[in-house]
Amino acid sequence: MDLGLTNKRALVTGSSAGLGEATARFLSAEGAAVVIHGRNADRTERVAREIRDAGGTAATAVGDLATDEGAAEVARAATAAGPVDILVNNAGFYRHLSWAAASPDEWRDTYNTNVVSGVRMVQHLVPAMRERGWGRVITIGGGLASQPMATHPQYNAALAARHNLAVSLARDLKGTGVTSNVVSPGAILVESVRGYVTDIAPAHGWEGTWDEIEQKAVDAFIPNDQERFGKADEIAAAVAYLCGDHAQYISGATIRVDGGLIRSAF
Repeated sequence: MDLGLTNKRALVTGSSAGLGEATARFLSAEGAAVVIHGRNADRTERVAREIRDAGGTAATAVGDLATDEGAAEVARAATAAGPVDILVNNAGFYRHLSWAAASPDEWRDTYNTNVVSGVRMVQHLVPAMRERGWGRVITIGGGLASQPMATHPQYNAALAARHNLAVSLARDLKGTGVTSNVVSPGAILVESVRGYVTDIAPAHGWEGTWDEIEQKAVDAFIPNDQERFGKADEIAAAVAYLCGDHAQYISGATIRVDGGLIRSAF
């Protein structure tokens, strides 16, 4: 399937590693020119260089989206070689904290980084999409938005806000040719997740090969119909589809890519 992404320019925030990196690589393979974003210049340039070495087109935008100044600089860098047609709001973070440990400052920092940062980029880049009559905004959400856990409550709430703002934006973009949708991953086996599972395995009595440890972690924490962690490219593929011409009629939707972890008919 030709997604029609040739000559489109995509900024993927938080793409110097993890899901964002996989998404940027996937969009590049589909013909899009990509802008790699991160806070660390060396990691960001490494991803861009590897994409260029593979025959793709990639630029970099380095900055902290959690500040107004940093977000403005990222927007300037992202549009230096041309307008951004696709914005993938992926950047975010969380810490594994209990209700007792998650202080009000932690809540504020998490909301600013995970929610307001995305708003900053929407306000910088979407007005020009409106003027051109075409654009895509994809927000990376998560199942914890609708089925939160007892732990890291500050992150659960921030994810819910990301879903909500994406749908509100879709309503605001009515009739413009610009769409806003959510891709909602389950537990995806990126490097940081594998490291976390490895770290907590001894405390849970998980022993054996990585495959054995992984299966025990899936059974304990993320029981799903596929009985495994997801793969980064499975998220990237969903993002790429929503970016393409075939997805023009999808608006304000949440595409769950979680192996059936979230048990909901709607």
